[in-house]
Amino acid sequence: MERPMAEPIWQPSDDRVRQTNMAQFMEAVEEDWNVTIEDFGELYRFSITEKEKFWTSLKDFAGIIAETWGTEVLVDGDKMPGAKWFPGARLNFAENLLRRRDAADALVFWGEDRVRRRLSHGELYDQVSCLAQALRAAGLKAGDRVGAIMPNVPETLVAMLATTALGGIWSSCSPDFGVQGVLDRFGQIEPRVLFAADGYFYNGKSHDIRKKLGEITEALPSVEHAIVVPYIDEAPSLAALPGTVGLAGFTDGFSPGDIDFEPLPFDHPVYILYSSGTTGAPKCIVHGAGGTLLQHLKEHMLLCDIKPDDRVFYFTTCGWMMWNWLASVLACQATLLLYDGAPVYPDANVLFDYADAEGMTLFGTSAKFIDAVKKAGLEPINTHRLDTLKTMTSTGSPLVPEGFDFVYEKIKKDFHLVSMSGGTDIIACFVGANPTAPVWRGEIQAPSLAMNVQVFDEEGRSIRGEKGELVCTETFPSLPVGFWKDPGDLKYHAAYFEKFPGVWAQGDWVEFTEHGGMIIHGRSDATLNPGGVRIGTAEIYRQVEKLDEVVESIVVGQEWDNDTRIVLFVVLRDGLVLDDDLSTKIRNQIRVECSPRHVPAKIIQVADIPRTKSGKITELAVRDMVHGIPVKNKEALANPEALALYAGLEELRG
Repeated sequence: MERPMAEPIWQPSDDRVRQTNMAQFMEAVEEDWNVTIEDFGELYRFSITEKEKFWTSLKDFAGIIAETWGTEVLVDGDKMPGAKWFPGARLNFAENLLRRRDAADALVFWGEDRVRRRLSHGELYDQVSCLAQALRAAGLKAGDRVGAIMPNVPETLVAMLATTALGGIWSSCSPDFGVQGVLDRFGQIEPRVLFAADGYFYNGKSHDIRKKLGEITEALPSVEHAIVVPYIDEAPSLAALPGTVGLAGFTDGFSPGDIDFEPLPFDHPVYILYSSGTTGAPKCIVHGAGGTLLQHLKEHMLLCDIKPDDRVFYFTTCGWMMWNWLASVLACQATLLLYDGAPVYPDANVLFDYADAEGMTLFGTSAKFIDAVKKAGLEPINTHRLDTLKTMTSTGSPLVPEGFDFVYEKIKKDFHLVSMSGGTDIIACFVGANPTAPVWRGEIQAPSLAMNVQVFDEEGRSIRGEKGELVCTETFPSLPVGFWKDPGDLKYHAAYFEKFPGVWAQGDWVEFTEHGGMIIHGRSDATLNPGGVRIGTAEIYRQVEKLDEVVESIVVGQEWDNDTRIVLFVVLRDGLVLDDDLSTKIRNQIRVECSPRHVPAKIIQVADIPRTKSGKITELAVRDMVHGIPVKNKEALANPEALALYAGLEELRG
């Protein structure tokens, strides 16, 4: 077994620590409440024990704009769900993201090698102003839903900001979703307005979605205005789309001016996001404006140390919560670096090229992208300057220790590597960054401020030094407002509070480290249970994907002979075939580095692994296929055809 490192893999300099927003915030808290806050540990304890004071200081420190904050910070704070934050507040989400109107860059956009654009803060404000006026003239009012089938282009931000300026509720899908995938989502929330691009670019190819758009609008009777945004064609024909209008036509006749932002309650819905939907219809998760703002500004300013004029990138589509997370960076008065298309086209250097060309300060990506760069044999430390890069963040799946090694050895030696984890469910993170502390190989640094994160055993007891369920035991501002069309909040309660009443159960299988950080071992509902021993799937992935022969893997438990046996599926490098020697090598790697209990009973080569639209592998869908159980919602997958590779396998019959 591997020994833990005696020294951290990276340590911020004293000067860097002093200059962080976190250090300044500690001083603000001390002054606000006449307390002493020496370090992050003391600030975290304060944020848990004095959460009303913490969030009050945070909203002041972040300069959140509100018509009023009311007289109360928290009502029924002992209830989860049921607590109410800032019940008397009135604010507008978009107003906080549009506080600048100057000539500095607000958005820079790269669409593969086809499109390059930028908008200043002033230009962004003006475009939002015109579109908000057009939407108001079209009858949009607070509480109305606006859907979008859009790539990650500037117009998507403009449309979201115009919608939320009026109090509309924004919900978006990536344009690569199939017709049924869109209808499974938007059919539930019944948008009055629909924005859609004419198409998108991916891997150097154009994909026209107008035919698909016609089918979608025909099946959504709630849509009164369908607005087409030109992207792959400067002037796409809408002749085959009766009732639709181009974006320029929709805003024609409106001139830029001061935006009349609608002041709304703290919990007024701003976004509807969706669960992956691989085990049924996607759940429509409703998020409030105030809680989303507070959480994102905490994470951006304090945990990721984002400052005005920083240049922040996250590789994401508009169907993943990281798009919403990225959008809020505008409230820090920073610049968004948007990218749409394949992250490896024309090769895996493209995003590092972007970093150099635009002075990127934060590079947001996934553990899978870092692994892809490693397996492609790239060494950006030798090919790119990356001199402005202060932070790299990774989410989507656990970043393995070897991923930490690669980043510091082959990308950049002196910067802050942040592995973080949260969810669409809370539009934020439970665990993540601390820019004032060291980074330890393979570990998420710390619980997120004001999130009372604990690890529970099966009986609901808090544990340390053992694996268990990631839970949050106290309320926080970005708790969902609820699920859409969920009378009595029955589905909402069942999703998060059924296992441990009054406690949020996230569904991750985790453990705290000796440094106060966390390691995530996989989803708790996908943990393996051979012989009654619970094993996290991430433990096996880490070992298997160390091997050069293996590109990717997925592991599930198969019910067999009154027990569970481990079945490992592997995608191998081109031209390789799984033989006895390679199977033995894989088993030995797992046995030596994990334990004999981790060794799979079966190893099977496959050509592809099914994944969600946001790129996460789908263990539960594969497990259902292995057991002959139909997957309920294949539309939730980016590559549903891959499921067929796991059906009726001869190797699993004996």
